[in-house]
Amino acid sequence: MMTELIGSIAAVMTTLAFLPQVLHILKSRDTRGISGTMYSIFTSGVFLWLIYGCLIGSWPVIIANALTFVLAAIILLLKLRHG
Repeated sequence: MMTELIGSIAAVMTTLAFLPQVLHILKSRDTRGISGTMYSIFTSGVFLWLIYGCLIGSWPVIIANALTFVLAAIILLLKLRHG
């Protein structure tokens, strides 16, 4: 029980960490300070973590990585769109 609680708290914190960046980019359309290569690799890695979470049936891993994948993909798409 404690393991799932710690995992859930970590998942919420690391996922919410992306929200300010997404909101900032949506508002400013400024992606100059963001590495497209880094976000490509990161988004791919998060997608693999999502698959891993599905394979082991860990809901904190699944939910956190599904949300993080969406947020990272938004940032990556905005980077590709706005340079």
